[in-house]
Amino acid sequence: MNGSKHTELVNTAWSVAELLRGDYKQSEYGRVILPFTLLRRLECVLEPTRHAVAAVAEKYKDQTEVNPDGFLRRAAGGLAFYNKSDLTLKKIAGDAEHAAANLRLYVSNFSENVREVLEAYEFNRHINRLDAANQLYNVLGVFTDLDLHPDTVPNHNMGYIFEELIRRWSEQSNETAGEHFTPREVIQLMVNLLIAPDGDALHLPGVVRTVMDPACGTGGMLSATEEHITELNEHAQVEVYGQELNPESWAICRSDLMIKGQEPDNIAFGNSFSNPAFRRKTFDYLLANPPFGVDWKKVKDEVEYEHKALGDAGRFGAGLPRINDGSLLFLQHMIAHMKPVDTEGKGGSRIAIVFNGSPLFTGAAGSGESEIRRWILQNDWLEGIVALPDQLFYNTGISTYFWILTNRKSPDHKGKVILLDARDQWQKMRKSLGDKRKQLSAEHIATVVKLYGEALAVADDAEHPLHGKVKVFRNEDFGYQRITVDRPLKLRFEVTEETPAALEASKAIWKLPQAALLADACTSLTGTSWATKQEAWLALKDAVVQAGGTWPTGAPFDKALREVIGARHPEGEVQLVKGRPEPDPELRDYENVPLGEDVEEYVAREVHPHVPDAWIDHSKTKVGYEIPFTRHFYVFEPPRPLAEIDADLKELEQKIQGLLGEVAP
Repeated sequence: MNGSKHTELVNTAWSVAELLRGDYKQSEYGRVILPFTLLRRLECVLEPTRHAVAAVAEKYKDQTEVNPDGFLRRAAGGLAFYNKSDLTLKKIAGDAEHAAANLRLYVSNFSENVREVLEAYEFNRHINRLDAANQLYNVLGVFTDLDLHPDTVPNHNMGYIFEELIRRWSEQSNETAGEHFTPREVIQLMVNLLIAPDGDALHLPGVVRTVMDPACGTGGMLSATEEHITELNEHAQVEVYGQELNPESWAICRSDLMIKGQEPDNIAFGNSFSNPAFRRKTFDYLLANPPFGVDWKKVKDEVEYEHKALGDAGRFGAGLPRINDGSLLFLQHMIAHMKPVDTEGKGGSRIAIVFNGSPLFTGAAGSGESEIRRWILQNDWLEGIVALPDQLFYNTGISTYFWILTNRKSPDHKGKVILLDARDQWQKMRKSLGDKRKQLSAEHIATVVKLYGEALAVADDAEHPLHGKVKVFRNEDFGYQRITVDRPLKLRFEVTEETPAALEASKAIWKLPQAALLADACTSLTGTSWATKQEAWLALKDAVVQAGGTWPTGAPFDKALREVIGARHPEGEVQLVKGRPEPDPELRDYENVPLGEDVEEYVAREVHPHVPDAWIDHSKTKVGYEIPFTRHFYVFEPPRPLAEIDADLKELEQKIQGLLGEVAP
């Protein structure tokens, strides 16, 4: 099918938007156009077997003990869907008075998988709405004349038409574009990075590949992956799978598979965390653009149960991220569906996922996020991370990153991670779409893919023009030891005018029988200070005894009194616990020491020159992992000279004075 025919069919279907104007908001057009396009395509596909299916349906209509679904599918030529009615859109349009009722009857006679999709579109509600607006007959007329027969529009081309309708809807309704659609050029780059290393294997005859997206949305990534593989090998068999939580997006994705003649049941509805649809299945390729920063409170119980009860045998054994960002849960879910690599090095999978910056560094050592990064890096699954330009997506202008993972790294990549800075690979859009103001051209995509494929060589070649855009690290370079550095608690002791009130406020002291005598003793010693605790206690004890009291004993009293009359001082007495310096919590500090470096040597070099009495509390040392991407690509830009700034300010001041002079009387 040529390009002009493709455009003509898309324009005809989208012309319904003119009929909807006024009765529907612009952001709602797709909710009518897409299901009607699906209906017309299914009708065209089913036309050759329509009478045969109707005959089988008639035969089994009264046989309640037999499920006729298999017979009906067989009568439909082995398709995954069918319609038992002899109605068509043309017949329905021919009876304007009963169009709504007949259309509902027509829909009710589809197989269950089609009805589920139309229910997700809320199709019955739109039938009523169009009928009330006296537009149902007109909309039916447009689709009745739309030639979507497989002989005219092959499955592959029908997929393009449907995707183009999705794109138009998304781009014309900026408020919801990000919910339904990932920019096409972003998907193309992602798929290229995912599949490029397997180019040779995909050319083999009889190749079969499975692809899964656990947050598939409208299925754009699945379609693009299938398209890319079949471009490399037109005889390749590609099976796509997905799961989606949003019912409308799920309906669109399932519709796309029906339209292309693929298995619609491979697109599951539901939450990938709490109700995974493909629990025991593994895939060759997995890719996703999950929602950024979306919490997982609704599935907290299920996720935490799997984490605790199944551990490493489940999906979330490595750790759980904070509740307000489930990004790393998606990645763990995808890793659980990787194919294992056999003893001959065959099998394995590749993963590509879109993240914002948070999963790179959020979470200190020992946190869920850090433990997940540690698990990934120690298993040598992370192949590379590509930083993308900002303002690339419809519903956010923030910076984003592709993470590429695999459990079958090539020998030269083993133990290494590629960081590629592609933030300058963009061109400005002529018209912004929501938050999307930048786009990737074909040249940008080709540049990034080539650079990623040659990353190891480019990183070693200081003369390469893009050398500064690529860095290669060892897995352990992202690990660090978070050490606790303590300093001794140093106190001097004094009685001030505030001391009696502080004693009264101390529950541990004021409940004692001698509390009043102790307060009187302190009052008599107001203005006195001591260099050591022993001297202070002796003086206070003498004052209490002279007043006729007894000196209290016990660690709680001793600690409470120290809190009242002890004052931190850099030259004060070092407090001891069992003969060792007591750490001062207020002076406690933390240092991140690169993994593999001796922490004692680090402290001797970096800490002791400034605070020689510091020491490491080894019992609190934790290992953490983070990927400080921007730090590795930071380039210092010196500030402008002060003279230049001053000159600009003077020039601006003169302009302001001139403008004021024009308006002054």
